[in-house]
Amino acid sequence: MGKKYLLGIDNGGTYSKAALFDLHGNQVEKRSIQIPVYAPKEGYTQRKLEEIRDANFQIVRELVKTCDGEILGVGIAGHGKGLYLLDRKRDFLYFGIGSTDKRALEYELKWKEDGTARKVFQKTAQQVMACQPVALLRWLKEYERIVYEKIGYILSIKDFVRFCLTGEVYAEYTDISGTNLLNLRTRKYDRELLQEFGIQEMYECLPEIRKASDICGRISRETAKWTGLSEGTPVVGGMFDIDACALAMGNIRPLDMCVIAGTWGINEYVSEKLIDDGSVAMNSIFCEPQYCLVEESSAASAGNLEWFLKLVNERDYDKINEMVEHVPVEADHLYYMPFLYASNENPLAKGMMIGLDGFHTAQNICRAVYEGVAFAHYTHICALLKGRKRPDVIRLAGGVANSKVWSQMFADVFGIPLRLIQDVELGAKGAAMAAGIGAGLFADYGSAVDACVREGITIYPDIEKTKIYRAKYENYRRIIEAMDRVWATL
Repeated sequence: MGKKYLLGIDNGGTYSKAALFDLHGNQVEKRSIQIPVYAPKEGYTQRKLEEIRDANFQIVRELVKTCDGEILGVGIAGHGKGLYLLDRKRDFLYFGIGSTDKRALEYELKWKEDGTARKVFQKTAQQVMACQPVALLRWLKEYERIVYEKIGYILSIKDFVRFCLTGEVYAEYTDISGTNLLNLRTRKYDRELLQEFGIQEMYECLPEIRKASDICGRISRETAKWTGLSEGTPVVGGMFDIDACALAMGNIRPLDMCVIAGTWGINEYVSEKLIDDGSVAMNSIFCEPQYCLVEESSAASAGNLEWFLKLVNERDYDKINEMVEHVPVEADHLYYMPFLYASNENPLAKGMMIGLDGFHTAQNICRAVYEGVAFAHYTHICALLKGRKRPDVIRLAGGVANSKVWSQMFADVFGIPLRLIQDVELGAKGAAMAAGIGAGLFADYGSAVDACVREGITIYPDIEKTKIYRAKYENYRRIIEAMDRVWATL
């Protein structure tokens, strides 16, 4: 009997990754590729659709060449928000717009000021954001009217990649429910919602919605030639990458909480109901569709460390951890605001270091970066805990989980034990697990988790350090509040 595998593909804002997994969730091979990002103006992050397609085909083709068995199913994850378009003939249209794009910020600010955001929240239970399709479509209507009038289908990035593989056009619940295009109370598209955003013409461009593990097409004959996959291989709906990561971490039961601290900081838990009191930023439909995924997220996460590493020309992570350990937590009060790429506080906020003195070294600055990222995540955790009881443990994954020093700091800042999940390609793994359900290899998500997920060690907080971090966090909050009057002038 030959070896059997599942293929997971994960498309982020910069890289596309593909990985092969056996039926026990072991990653046996992976490939990744960086796709050029174009920024013709400040705030733009866009890519060419042809380059996204070709990059995905390339990494799948390279991966298939290494495969010594049969690939039984394909699942795709991808970043949420952003905008990927086809025209009415299903030809590529415009650029693919990423989830960090800010060109439509004027609409986010306008809708928050004129009450539109509060009004639509009653149906969507989520904040409006500049990078969501509703804002980007409104921007296209105003500034790229010819493109707007050609739109035939509105897709997420993973829906776009699935279309490239199968030729079929579908939306999928986990992604579409995080866009403000879907009424989360009825779980249907809503003409009145689109009218509130001034994009009512787009109602006819919204694709049929499928579930994450539904088969949404099969590898076409033409795609088989380009990728090496067997014609007819099933491709499932796939999911928003935050759902895929939660699934790959075993985070599927109500009140299970997890943190993914990578380029983006994702903080989320599974809930049996919408949290619609305004205490959290986002609700969406989970891959287990009877549940919701309650989310707080921002780019104020581990991506900030990459900036620092480039600044000091250092790539030895062990050395960086030693630098942080060298500075005691109570040593000084140097504060870093980790808002280089986006903020969870104010859409106009920027990265900032406060409290620099002549005696500070790169070690002090590095600790401040570590602490600033931990504090940004703790802000999200505090918001999530307003609507639920404190968890016994939080699962932690992403770049931070690969650092014992940083993981311990997160535990100390949160004051909650952390269970480490150190799988590398969580998004691809979660997508592959959904493909296993669609292919009939797993009965349901619980069975997929039992077969594929293995948890790591648990890190417990140092209570004395937690007390120190609470005081430092209060200063961090005071700095942010004081800066609220300044950001718009910078």
